[in-house]
Amino acid sequence: MKRVLSISHSTHLAPILGFEGVTLVEANYPEFNLLSLPFKDGEFDACLSDQVLEHIAGPPERAVNEALRVVRPGGYVVHTTCLLTAVHGPGDFWRFTPEGLDFLHRDSCEVLEADGWGNTMVPLMTFLGFTWRPVPVTRWHPVTWLATANRRSYAHMVWVAARKREIPLDGGRSEG
Repeated sequence: MKRVLSISHSTHLAPILGFEGVTLVEANYPEFNLLSLPFKDGEFDACLSDQVLEHIAGPPERAVNEALRVVRPGGYVVHTTCLLTAVHGPGDFWRFTPEGLDFLHRDSCEVLEADGWGNTMVPLMTFLGFTWRPVPVTRWHPVTWLATANRRSYAHMVWVAARKREIPLDGGRSEG
């Protein structure tokens, strides 16, 4: 049975990404820290983190390398994080672009997708309280249009999905 590590309440990503019928292991902050996980090398088939990287109180490269360390070669890492989002702290340290997330994974992974979603209306929708309301399932509704319109240059949320290489590009010399 596949084992998937969920960092800080990211279990909801598992079924969205097709990880069903797996053993989900939760590593929630503050008991667990993505900078130093108490798991063996290659113990998991995947590692998921949703809106975690911006809160890492340390070098983001170290957090990415730690997630990769606990994933087996050929396994997957998926990280989502914010870009154009209001500061939500304390403990809000970083912002990443899709290209930045791709860069953080370049040596040890095949990046399957690094992308983002957003549009110029997201701040207004947030201000009006639409953030946690369901999107109507009809094409004609204005909220549906606003929630599905994507202008990547205004990405509010970004993500990377990557497959850990069997042998890193640097021949295994990278940290983590």
